[in-house]
Amino acid sequence: MTRLRLTEMFFSLQGEARTVGWPTVFIRLTGCPLRCGYCDSEYAFYGGEYHELEAILAKVAEWSPRYVCVTGGEPLAQKGCIDLLKALCDAGYGVSLETSGALDISEVDTRVSRVVDIKTPGSGEVDKNRWANLPLLTANDQIKFVLCDRKDYDWARMKLDEHRLTQTCDVLFSPVFGRLSYRDLAEWILADRLPVRMQVQLHKHIWGDVPGH
Repeated sequence: MTRLRLTEMFFSLQGEARTVGWPTVFIRLTGCPLRCGYCDSEYAFYGGEYHELEAILAKVAEWSPRYVCVTGGEPLAQKGCIDLLKALCDAGYGVSLETSGALDISEVDTRVSRVVDIKTPGSGEVDKNRWANLPLLTANDQIKFVLCDRKDYDWARMKLDEHRLTQTCDVLFSPVFGRLSYRDLAEWILADRLPVRMQVQLHKHIWGDVPGH
């Protein structure tokens, strides 16, 4: 029987990626092997409580959502995450997975929109990127770059060309909240005519940097 360690489950508006703005159930799994310098969910590194898969599904159903997002921490650090994602898809939800890109995504159900975060130099974890994940991506997936500064932007732009990422799926450029100016990033994207989507973490503009939103 599948059991997973959860930090929290909550119902909120999706603040990022393709379904931004949609009411979404978030399932935050506990634990992460990375330590990005700008991480806003450090509280999910430790602790948490174990829940049976069936109990998680029952709780999700109480909210009657259209969308469910499995996040962390790093969700794929728990083996049961694969079973959870499949079960959510089988239940008919639109499912997304927020993953660091450091772990193998090959076993993730193809119905899931995998949001793969490619770690930039500014994250402090650039050496953890699993480049073997990129050929596995489809148009259903999304790639995210969280950018600290101009150096991160230039590095990400280079990776776009090197791996032809925009020909594979949607690419998201996200400024680190409170560190990189929205206007600066917007102007860089426009000046270079990059075919990427800029995102600004809607939930933080509504509720601030508060867990559970």
